[in-house]
Order: sequence, then C-alpha cells, then structure tokens
Amino acid sequence: MFNKKYLYIILLMLFGGAMSGHAQLALTLDECVRIALNDNPTIKVKEMEITRVDYSRKEALGKLFPTINLAGQYTRNLSLQTMYMDTPEGTMAIKMGSDNTHNGGFQAQIPLVVPQLWKSVKLNENQILQNVEAARANKLSLVNQVEKTYYALLLAIDSKNVIEENHATAKLNAEIFQKKYELGAASEYDVLRANVAVSNLEPSIVEAENSINALLLQLKVLMGMDVRTDITPSQHLADFRGEMYERIINNIMGSDTTLANNTSLKAMDLQTDYLKKALDVQKMAWYPTLTGSASLMWHSMNNGSPVSGFRWSRASNVGLTLAFPIFQGGQRYYKQKQAEIAVEEMKWQRENLEHNLHMQVATQNNTITKNLKQIESNEAGVHMAEKANEIMQKSFKIGAASFIQLRDTEDALMAARLAYYQAIYNYLVASSDLEYTLGNTHYVR
Repeated sequence: MFNKKYLYIILLMLFGGAMSGHAQLALTLDECVRIALNDNPTIKVKEMEITRVDYSRKEALGKLFPTINLAGQYTRNLSLQTMYMDTPEGTMAIKMGSDNTHNGGFQAQIPLVVPQLWKSVKLNENQILQNVEAARANKLSLVNQVEKTYYALLLAIDSKNVIEENHATAKLNAEIFQKKYELGAASEYDVLRANVAVSNLEPSIVEAENSINALLLQLKVLMGMDVRTDITPSQHLADFRGEMYERIINNIMGSDTTLANNTSLKAMDLQTDYLKKALDVQKMAWYPTLTGSASLMWHSMNNGSPVSGFRWSRASNVGLTLAFPIFQGGQRYYKQKQAEIAVEEMKWQRENLEHNLHMQVATQNNTITKNLKQIESNEAGVHMAEKANEIMQKSFKIGAASFIQLRDTEDALMAARLAYYQAIYNYLVASSDLEYTLGNTHYVR
C-alpha cells in the first residue's frame, strides 16, 4: 500500500511550488513506483474486480439458503367450466367455479441435497483467487514499466548532458578559430570544420530533448498523474552503479531463483484448478437432488364484483421433491468429456510455458552477466578516453596536434560516455525484466 510519507512529500512540494509560482517534483524511482501502485487507474480497476467477484461468490452462497416469495394472483373467469351428470330425469349441466378467484400468500423453497450447486460455489472461490493473482500480475507489470521508463528517462537525460558538454566544447573551439581566423592565425577551412562540428551535434540534442519530454509524459501516465504536473527524476544512472552486484546476487545467486512466484504459472495453476472444479460440477449432474417446499396461501372465490364479497380460506402445505436425472440426450456425458479434455490441455500448456520461462530466465541471467562485463569494459574505456582527450588538448595547445585529431578524441570521449550509460541502462532493464519474470520485486508481495 502507498506509504503516507510519499503523499506528504508530494503535498509539501506542491504547496511550496504553488507559493513560488512553479511546482516541480523531483522523484526517485522508489517514489515513482509507489505513486504508480497507488494512483494508476488499472490498479484500481483490478482491485475493484476482486471486490466484484467476492460479491459474486456471496451471491452463489445465497443459492444454498431458502427462497421465500410473497405471491398473489387474481383470475376472472369469462365462462365457467360446465360439468355434466346423468340422472334418471336426464343429463344435468352444472356450472363449476366462481367469477373471481383471489390467491395470495407465502411460498418457500430450500435446497437440501444439491451436489452440483455445492460444487459450483467452489468455482466462485477460485475466481476470487484468479482475480487476486491477476491484480498482482498487473502490479508486477506496472512496476516493470515504471522502472524501464524511469531508466530510459535517465539515459536520455545523461545522454543529453554528454552531448551538450561536447557541443559546448565544439562551440568554444569554433569561437576560438573564428577569432584566430580574424587575426590571420587560422584558415577558413579550420573555421568551417569547427562550425560543422557544432551543427552536427545540434540535431542529437533536439532528439534527446524530445525523448525526455515523451518519457516524462509516459511516466506521468503510468503514475496516474496529471500530465501538466512538472516532474523530474532526482537520480542518475550512475547512482545505480553501486547496487548492481547486490541485485545480481539477489536475482541470480539468491535462494529464490525458481519460478515459484511467476505470475503466469500461478495464474495457469489457478485456471487448472478451476477446470478441475468445473469437471466436478459436471460429474455432480449425475446425482439426484432433494429440495423442500412450503406454502401458506389464502384463497377467495366470489361472483360479481372482484373487490367485494370476499370469502377467504387458508391453506398450507409442506413437501419434498426428489429428482433422479435419467436421460438428457447425452448432454451430461459430453459436457464431462469436454471438461476432462480442457484439464488435459491445460497440463500440456503449463509444461510448455514452464520450459519457455526457464529458457527466458537463463537468457536474462546471461544478458545481465554480459552487461556487467560491458559496464566494466566501458568504464575503463571512459577513463582511457578522458586521459587521451586530456593529452590531446595539451598537444593541441602547443601546436603538436591538429584540430581534426582534437575533435576525434572529443568525439571518442563522448562515444565512450554514451556507451557507458547505455550499458548501465541495458543492465538495469534486464535486471527489471528478470525480477518481473521471477515475480520477486520487493514492491509487490
């Protein structure tokens, strides 16, 4: 459940922003996930669905209780029934009945022995469990989406910062060459080359800004937040560098690396259980049923006006009805066979799903391991690119290196930093996907 601490933080920041005329929320990944789990509309719908199915279960339980009805009936006989009797004098015609007939009273029925109804109640209980698991699956999916969107947003921001830093350096170089050209110390080619380097980076900056805006919008939608709210991440990709080995130990080397918490397998197991219970319901159709009934009725018959001259009499009765199903054209037999095949099909589907999930987990583990190695390699590459750029800048200042060589090292440094951030992002996404597959995220239990 959503921690009130985060609500207080948001309200405080919104109030402070409103007082200053500009509200901006700086949110961590943890805060984004918890807000999404509390405010995302799909989560609310799934929770409401659990409540709805619980009402359905109670409705089914109500079928086991007696039903009592207050019934009333009025009949106007347009022509009375005639009864003929033979007498020594001849045939006599006798009119039977009255013009008006009134009936009213209470009728009750209670199921005493109804095996099929008893078993059907179990189906509703299973549906509740299926909806609970569906809600859990929805939360796991939401956490995975929020995490990957947040990571993509951090990648876009860090990439934009790297490109802007390179753009600032290129712009400074262009200004220097322009001044040198005006003093006659640089050629026009050098000026053009420097300006081209600046222009080549500007589309990348615009593209990064568009990606940031799109990802911010997507993150707000996942969080169930007003898209007009100004938010920004308070973390960077490098902030997750320290927890990588801890996460890989928990996911790969931890004790809970099985598929016991995988939501797809859990949902399939619940569905299999539902089909087995449905099979039991079909088997119960062969059993007899016993129901009880009772009535307390008042009757009145009179001629003439239907609203006067009432003569009421009371009648009551109780009874039992025992019904043995004998023949229904083979319907019960074929329904039972369909249910048996459905259970068998689910068995093979589960086996196939389990094999695919094991392959998926193995692939994700390999991807995580590869990304860790890539991060270490790219981190070393960044250090070397920084050192090479530093050396080239010193050489360029004393005239021992050309502008082209300097730009090559600056571009290599930018590429190394972008590759480093991309490797961190790839690892975090793979780790999030593995947690989703295993169902081990700490946000959802």
